[in-house]
Amino acid sequence: MRISTTMEEIKTDEIHLRHVETDVLIPKMMREKAKEICVEKVEAFNHCCKDSGFLMVLKCREQNAALKECLTIHYKDPAFYELCKQEYIKEKIEFLTTGVATKNRKQKLPTSM
Repeated sequence: MRISTTMEEIKTDEIHLRHVETDVLIPKMMREKAKEICVEKVEAFNHCCKDSGFLMVLKCREQNAALKECLTIHYKDPAFYELCKQEYIKEKIEFLTTGVATKNRKQKLPTSM
């Protein structure tokens, strides 16, 4: 892989991903995105757990099963993996070109007084 000054010069198929990226970081991104997609089921499960206290194991089985099913559908989807992989690669390329991590890239606007 060569490091270039512009993102256009780096092609996503030229990026070599390390084992930790393919087996840990991309699946982590998939989990985060799946939770966003399954937000209704996540909220239902969380609400049930808050209301049930220590009995949540017994009372929230239905919500837990629905949440697991929704998440598992996305975890096992090869197209979803590929989508997350491409997004990860774009973030990696941007980091290589700018030196700024995605989470630190929030634009700060000047404030006027």
